[in-house]
Amino acid sequence: MTRLLGVDLGEARIGLALGDAPDGPAQPLATIGRGASVAEDVDALRAVIEREGVAEVVLGLPLDFGGTEGRQAAITREWGAAVAEALGIPVVLRDERLTSDRAAQRIGPMKRGRSGGPPTSTQRRAYRARLDREAAAIILRDEIEARSRGDT
Repeated sequence: MTRLLGVDLGEARIGLALGDAPDGPAQPLATIGRGASVAEDVDALRAVIEREGVAEVVLGLPLDFGGTEGRQAAITREWGAAVAEALGIPVVLRDERLTSDRAAQRIGPMKRGRSGGPPTSTQRRAYRARLDREAAAIILRDEIEARSRGDT
């Protein structure tokens, strides 16, 4: 089996998930804050990769609804290439369209705040972090399923 790390790259956070190819489950792992540079992101990822025995990274590629690549996809490709070079392991890209919507459906709505009021800033941050981890798990699950079908 090959240990895979699913990554949902955002502007402020990185959602992470673990899974095993060819047919293991994909489980949300953690959400980490983005560093001020790719090098800081690499350092944070390196610790996870070494601790978990990861052999390959599956990075969500944010395509437009029509399947074309926009500015964010270019940024993601560049980030992925830098991570692959720095860590010396493969980084594969997986279409991540609608993964955040699917993740929100899985975890349900954000909890209300005290006395039924609006959520607190702490609740909003925790919910977004959970959403990022869940999206990473969906990206990873999609990749594992595609490999098992021979679609890669």
